[in-house]
This record gives sequence, structure tokens and C-alpha cells, in this order.
Amino acid sequence: MITVELTQIINSEIEVLKNILNILDEQYKHIMEKNVFELDAIVDKMKIVNRELAEREMERRKLIGNKNMKDIIRESKYEQLDKSYRKVNMLLQTIKLQKDTNELLIRQQMGFNNQMLNIINPRREIKTYNSYGNLSR
Repeated sequence: MITVELTQIINSEIEVLKNILNILDEQYKHIMEKNVFELDAIVDKMKIVNRELAEREMERRKLIGNKNMKDIIRESKYEQLDKSYRKVNMLLQTIKLQKDTNELLIRQQMGFNNQMLNIINPRREIKTYNSYGNLSR
């Protein structure tokens, strides 16, 4: 009976994870189009969906306690639970990859912006040579 309830909770987590992935895809689109104001709206959406995921996680933890999910799946031998758990893991890996990609693109664009600002408004300090013959900054 617990396995059926656990499968339902995991399936609801899958739906929330799919929403997170959709939001990350939307964020990627806005990053590539350089829509700053839409990126700000993504933050609010992500907060709401993360709260939903936390609620599902709490339901799952109430049901299984301190037990390890892998042990529960191995002991239950319930095929649907195993499939759902694998799907959650695949979604989590996909989400992590998309999140890392988005962060990398944002950092890259920030670096580009900083370089452009340095070109437009260079430092006005007098450059001197140090004891090694290099310019000090």
C-alpha cells in the first residue's frame, strides 16, 4: 500500500520537475534573446515551482521517514515505483545540465559586458613597471 502512495507522490514530483525544466528552457530562450525583464519574471515563477517541489518532497519524507529511496525500491519490487524513480533521476540530471548551461551563458555575457565597460571607460591610473618588468595594475 505504501508503494502505491509513494508512486503517486513521485509521479506528482515528476510533473513539478517537468515544470521546472520548462521554466529553465524559457530562461534559456530569454538569455539568448537578451530579454532582461523577462528573466526577472522567471525568478518569481521558479520560486513558486520550487515551493511546490518542496511540498511534494515533504510528503514523500513523511511517508518513508529516514529510509533510503534505493533501499525502499529494491525491497518493494514494484515495477512502477522503479520506473518513476528512474524518471525522476533522469529529469534531475536534465535539469542540472540546463541550469549549468544557463549559468554559464549568464556568466559569459556578464564577462562580455564587463570587458565592454572597461573599453568604454578605461582605468585612469598611471601604469608603472614593477621589478619584474611587468605593468602593475
